Parts: sequence; structure tokens; C-alpha cells
Amino acid sequence: MITYKETTQIKPEELADVFRRSGIRRPYQDLERIRMMIEHCQLLITAWDGDLMIGAARALTDYSYCCYLSDLAVDRDYQQKGIGKRLVELVQEKIGDTCALILISAPEAVDYYRKLGFERSDRAFIIPRTR
Repeated sequence: MITYKETTQIKPEELADVFRRSGIRRPYQDLERIRMMIEHCQLLITAWDGDLMIGAARALTDYSYCCYLSDLAVDRDYQQKGIGKRLVELVQEKIGDTCALILISAPEAVDYYRKLGFERSDRAFIIPRTR
């Protein structure tokens, strides 16, 4: 049975391992950076199979107008079982219906996000990180 938790009380190694096993492009080798990603987010919901973290949704939000879903990762062995969808639903429950949920999709995930109800925007802009 998969359980879900809202917590930032996880080890950087756990989140890094989910990133690695999911295939998401994140700096999973840089544990200090992962630690900071955990400490500075406002919302982190994780999915667990027993003691094994198998998914995570990490977000930055003001809980009133907008929420940026910066990470949605599910272990490849657990994908296509509704876990990512449930993580997004739990984020939406926490932020409420007055708050827009925004993300930047990897090219290969565009169709997945459409299936979850996200609308594609041609108005987004980004200044990429340099390292």
C-alpha cells in the first residue's frame, strides 16, 4: 500500500535517490544542493512503499495566488500507477482553488501533464541557471 506524507523531514539521500530512480534531471549527486532544495521549499509531499520513498512533489508557494511545482518525481518501477497524479492532487488540496499551479515541463512529459489537467502556456519565460 502506498502512503503519502507532507513533510520536509527527509534525508537528502532519500530525495536524491527518488530523483535518480525516476529519471528526472536533477543534481542528485549534489547532496548539499538537495538538502537546500528540501529546506527552502514550502510544500513537500512524498509517496512511500513501506520505508522506501518512491515519489515526491516539491513546491514553492504563497498559498494564495500561485504555486510553482518545481519537482514531480516517481520511481520508474512505480510509474503509471497513479502516484504522480495523486501527488499533484495532494498539492492542489493543500494550496486550494484560489492558487494557480504552475510548472515547467520536460519535453518528454508534456503529454503527461496535459492528462493531469494542466493547460499549456506560451507565455512562460525563463532565465536558465548557469550551473
